[in-house]
Amino acid sequence: MQKNNRAVWIKRSKVYLTDQTKLPFKEEVFISETYKETCRAITDMLVRGAGSIGAAAGFALVQAACKAPKEKYSDYIKKAAEDIKATRPTARDLFAAVERVLPKALISPEEAEKEAQKIADETAEAGKHIGKFGNELIKDGFGILTHCNAGPLALVEYGSALAPIIKAHESGKKITVYVDETRPRNQGAKLTAWELQKAGVPHFIIADNAAGLLMMRGKIDIVITGADRIAANGDTANKIGTFEKAVLAKEFNIPFYIAAPDSTFDNNCPSGKEIEIEERNENEVLFISGEDKNGVKREIRIANPASSAYNPAFDITPVKYITGFITSGGIKKELPL
Repeated sequence: MQKNNRAVWIKRSKVYLTDQTKLPFKEEVFISETYKETCRAITDMLVRGAGSIGAAAGFALVQAACKAPKEKYSDYIKKAAEDIKATRPTARDLFAAVERVLPKALISPEEAEKEAQKIADETAEAGKHIGKFGNELIKDGFGILTHCNAGPLALVEYGSALAPIIKAHESGKKITVYVDETRPRNQGAKLTAWELQKAGVPHFIIADNAAGLLMMRGKIDIVITGADRIAANGDTANKIGTFEKAVLAKEFNIPFYIAAPDSTFDNNCPSGKEIEIEERNENEVLFISGEDKNGVKREIRIANPASSAYNPAFDITPVKYITGFITSGGIKKELPL
């Protein structure tokens, strides 16, 4: 059923998604029948990661075109586009995909699917090139820190931040990856660790606040993360906690790289000040989910019952903390591309 081990794909107007909320305990595919179901999958993070969100958004618009009534076809498509854009406000790839597919969807479902599939293919290909160029930065014996998840699950097939790491391992370099758990949803501990384990890459999961000690003790030689939106000046939005890692890397003179496809760069956004930061449900902070030893899914409150929580999903890393950008066209030290 799955196409080339991709995280998201479309077949006969059904969108297939590797359900990231079930990993690493269960590998399941969620089948979305309508664009509204795909919207919910994006909002609820069954699919996540900038590139995969973009592909899913494009496919959602294809679904809308397939279901649109003939008498109000155009109005239906435009409303669907707005619904899709409202799912996750920070990720640039989502908006880029809708902007590309919308004109095609207004012509026909067939034209929409051609464009959406092209976006997914381009995203996968970008990850392959990011892996090739990023591998050049990684030396034998390196300790590598990454934050959140920017592997194959997040970029349709090959990944962004993990693509160079997996490529380095495949090329025979002895590396060790330190995986931030990435609270509050633990995408590092759950998803990145799962992907690295599948690829055979040596790694350790670490608490988010352990990175400073590891840097101080010389265990980290390079930091590579993904991105959800990169402003025209290079300021970068990524999972909450990325900014702290960049500041630490600067303090210890450790290279800090952002790996991202061209679709993540937003030249219409002047700086990080203009990037909208998504605020998610407080329960992501107040509760933690997982499986017990019997394989039963559990959700447990870990915080004071009378307290509320504030849950920004992303932060902004100013460009002055970023050594460079690993793109499908090579390593870039300056913007614009």
